[in-house]
Amino acid sequence: MIKNKKILALIPARGGSKGLPGKNTKVICGKPLIVWSIAKAKRSKYLDMVLVSTDDAEIAKISSAAGAYVPFLRPAELSTDHSSTYDAIRHALNFLSEKEGCKFDYIILLEPTSPLREDDDIDRMLEHMICHSNDFDSIISVGEVDEHPSIIRRIKGLQLQPFCPELLQTSRRQDNEPAYFPYGVAYIAKTEVLLEENSFYTKRCLYFKLKKFQNFEIDDIYGFLCVESVMKYQWGLK
Repeated sequence: MIKNKKILALIPARGGSKGLPGKNTKVICGKPLIVWSIAKAKRSKYLDMVLVSTDDAEIAKISSAAGAYVPFLRPAELSTDHSSTYDAIRHALNFLSEKEGCKFDYIILLEPTSPLREDDDIDRMLEHMICHSNDFDSIISVGEVDEHPSIIRRIKGLQLQPFCPELLQTSRRQDNEPAYFPYGVAYIAKTEVLLEENSFYTKRCLYFKLKKFQNFEIDDIYGFLCVESVMKYQWGLK
């Protein structure tokens, strides 16, 4: 809890993954991938509950052993390749409200595929959000990207075309206005606004800048190998 606001951390983890089968339980630097997110969440001073929403019994078992709350297995219809994260969030919030009488002022989404969190990232984001809560309803972690939108291309038939033709392409990368990508270190929103707008990208959205080494996510084996290498280099892990 922070400033009398109750905080739920939700970690979504489906069992199925086409990009990297079994990624959430795949061991990286000595721990199953999902455990890294649980461990960082458990270090927070402010989180009232760390809940894992999964459809997979093995993920549920590993998550419970790591200290997360896993009160249900997510229904199959909410765990397909086309299922929305927001559907999983609504399901979890409805379960906690109806079955346990728990309601939360803020919800924080921690993607297990973004394990490069520093120990204080979650609390710093929460503090920044609460400090500006009169003017903003959400906060998202972002990292500056090297692949600027002005140089990205699309393929049309046999032709290569600018993806964003309205953007002026400069000859030097440093001449471009910085562009940022939302990495899944944390998404935080007021629960009421999240449910109303069905997005963490609310109309009044803050940002939290990440460090360069955090600009990696695990969607396939190449992302896994990159993150593993960063962990070893940045944190001295084996």
